[in-house]
This record gives sequence, structure tokens and C-alpha cells, in this order.
Amino acid sequence: MNEARSLFCFGLGYSAQTLIAHRGKRFSRISGTVRTAEKAEKLRAAGINGILYSGGTAGHLIEAALEDCTVLLVSAAPDEAGDPMLRQLGLALLAAKRLTTVVYLSTVGVYGDHGGAWVDESTPVNPGSARAKRRVLAEQAWLDFGARTGVAVQIHRLAGIYGPGRNALEDMLDGSARRIIKPGQVFNRIHVEDIAGAAMAGFDHPALSGIFNVCDDMPGPPQDVVSFAAALLELPEPADTPFAEAKLSEMGRSFYAESKRCTNLRLKTVLFYPLVYPTYRQGLAALKAEMAL
Repeated sequence: MNEARSLFCFGLGYSAQTLIAHRGKRFSRISGTVRTAEKAEKLRAAGINGILYSGGTAGHLIEAALEDCTVLLVSAAPDEAGDPMLRQLGLALLAAKRLTTVVYLSTVGVYGDHGGAWVDESTPVNPGSARAKRRVLAEQAWLDFGARTGVAVQIHRLAGIYGPGRNALEDMLDGSARRIIKPGQVFNRIHVEDIAGAAMAGFDHPALSGIFNVCDDMPGPPQDVVSFAAALLELPEPADTPFAEAKLSEMGRSFYAESKRCTNLRLKTVLFYPLVYPTYRQGLAALKAEMAL
């Protein structure tokens, strides 16, 4: 049953494609933007209206898709000039008269560092990086859009994403896993299937606006995840690497710059979404079961 809902995804990436793969039949029509012609053709062959878009002026294909759109998933990151969809497609959005609900995928990074303390959606944002600061501005821009238009806007703040092809099991198997030790370091994670499930729950509540932490029930040290993955695969744990000696990318170091525990109570009690994978242990165990080893 597709419930006569038309989905537009601004950014058909990892999370959006998981939503479509597992819940695509609940939509009468699916459209979304991609950055290469090859991806657009592949999606069209699967019955999805893949639209090539790399910024700039909106084409008639996007305008037509937005005119038909009833629910919108935004996963593209903001840039230095702000949210690209609101900036480049603002007029087309205002003309989308059937649009009822926007789910904007953000990050728990907007809270900044809390020294391992618990945070919830009422915790003031305190972004520590330029990337997180841009997210705060984009969140507010979408909430403002909702206030002006009457469209329900939900901000889903995501924890560290893992899932098929992106997880500690894969890292163990390709030799890239490391037990990087930084005392006191904790954070949450979220399986991509639960990101998709939370987005669908958001679309199922078309009058509901607000902010939701989309995270698991078990924040913890990153090295514990590596140890659990090693045990599942019956492989020896990687040696400990002190954080000060770890050669990390800028993105990698940003994960270790902040420590906090995020609660997902609003996700469960307001959106009524029960996590499929409440902890990384269930998530990794399920991923291991799917592997052809």
C-alpha cells in the first residue's frame, strides 16, 4: 500500500537509499537528486526518478518532482553559504503545495562536547566545529521554513552511522580496525536501518514538528565496538593505540573531539519508533549473520 505519498530525497545517499530499499513500496512515487549520470540511470532502471543535480539553478525535472512531492527527506550537508536546497530550490519548495512533512537529517555534533554527560533535545546547541555550526544554521533555516509555510519540519539529529558496508566488522576484515584509546571518550551510534525507520515514522506523523535524537541506547567507548567485532569474527583484537599517537583524518579527529551520551526518549515516546537495533551489539550481530564468510 503506497498511501498516495510521493517522496522526494534531496541527496540519494546511504540513508535515503536504505529507506527506499526497505520502505519504498509505501510511496506512490520516489524522486531524488544524485551527482552522476550513471547513478541517475541506475535509479531510473529501478523505477526511481533519479535526477542529476550538482548545484546551481533548479531544472524543470526537480521542479516537477517537488510539485508532486508530499514528503521530503533532506540528507545533503550544508555548505559555507547555507543549506543548498533552501538556497537553490526555495521557490520550487514554496510552490510545492502538496508538501506536508520534511525530515532533515542533521547530527548530534551540534551539541558539542559535554565531557561524557547526557544530553537531550532541550540541551542548548554548542557546536565546536565549523561543520557543526553550519548544521545549526541549516536546522534553524528549515524550522523557519516550516513556521512560514505550515509544513511540518522534523530535525533528526543522527549519531555515528553504521550499517552494511560501513561497520567495525568490515574494518576488522580489511585490517583497518584500531582500538584508539582516549580516556573518558563515549558516544552513541545508530544503524542505518533505524535512520530509515525513524524517517518513516516521521512521515507517518505529518503534523509533527520538532527535534529528535536518532541514536542508540548504548553510548560507549569506540574501542569496545572494535573488541566486540573482533569477538564476533573470532579474530584477535587490534593492539591499543593511544589517541595522542593515532594518525587520524580531520573527520576522524572530530569524532574524538567531543564526548557525550545522547538520549532517544523523544524518538520512542513522541514518534513512537522502537529501535530495531538498540545497541551496536545487536546491530553488529545482525550484520555478521548477513555476511558470507
